[in-house]
Amino acid sequence: MMVLITYDVNTQDSSGKKRLRSVAKQCEKYGQRVQNSVFECSLQPEELVLLKHQLLMIIDQDKDSIRFYNLGKKYQSKIEHYGTKSTYDPEDVLIL
Repeated sequence: MMVLITYDVNTQDSSGKKRLRSVAKQCEKYGQRVQNSVFECSLQPEELVLLKHQLLMIIDQDKDSIRFYNLGKKYQSKIEHYGTKSTYDPEDVLIL
């Protein structure tokens, strides 16, 4: 299933900057960054549970926020893209 993850981490102090980097690194393990604090992640249900847990352990819920948008398996018709950043197919073969 495709999940859109967005976050806003308060970076007014050094601990906030560390949390911001940690959240981004966790999201990079599971998906593709499409905006500064927005990731598209193609996940199995158990991966989503694990990622949510990991991210909630990182953020400070009194200062930060994170949102998970479940776009499901037929997400292609729910996404429109305009502008300069090229798009990608998360279900295509990835060559490293």
